[in-house]
Amino acid sequence: MRREEVAVLAGVGVSWYTWLEQGRDINVSGEVLDAIARVLRLDSAEREHLYLLAGLNPPRQAPSARPVPEGLRQVIDSWLPRPAYLLDRHWNLVVVNRAAESVFGYGEEDHNCLVTFFTSARYRSSVCHWHDGARAIVAQFRADAARYPDDAEFGRIAADMCSVSAEFAEIWAEHDVRDTTTGRKVLLHPEAGELVFDYTTLLLPDLPGHRLLLHTPAADTPTQVRLDSLLGAAAR
Repeated sequence: MRREEVAVLAGVGVSWYTWLEQGRDINVSGEVLDAIARVLRLDSAEREHLYLLAGLNPPRQAPSARPVPEGLRQVIDSWLPRPAYLLDRHWNLVVVNRAAESVFGYGEEDHNCLVTFFTSARYRSSVCHWHDGARAIVAQFRADAARYPDDAEFGRIAADMCSVSAEFAEIWAEHDVRDTTTGRKVLLHPEAGELVFDYTTLLLPDLPGHRLLLHTPAADTPTQVRLDSLLGAAAR
């Protein structure tokens, strides 16, 4: 994962995180270490080791968050060869199927789709009409933040994004709000060429704050044929 992305998602400055990586003598709190462990998806043993390296006693492991139901994971996997993924309320990628990995290029370093959209040159180069998409995604994020006025994490993410992306800061200042559940995405994939998807967003009562995004190749395009070829090549 890129250093800037870790810093943004963990809520710390890029310089401070660089000093932490370098082992400088800086003050480290348990809250910051927990945020870094969450961003890097450390397991309990790795989290404990992180605390010990920082000279702190590891706290008792907190109860885990509610797991994603196995049936939902099966739905996401069975959506193949079409892309599907699950986001939590802060737009962290929770479950991503193989088609979404191939189409959108999501890898291990991509933990939050909002951060990837604005900080990844690779992702940006693949999105057609990027500026229109940027305004739509920021407006949707603001709408989500309005649903949870007591959740300070939205404000933290927005502030951090403003500090690393001038374009995000400019759009965020417009205070536009949109709440859409359907739309169209147009991508220029480096191997498959232009791919056009219609997407539907489903809210999940059993996982409050989460949303499932299902993508379907646009009927008036050769996307389905190109998608089949792309996934077939990836499987070989």
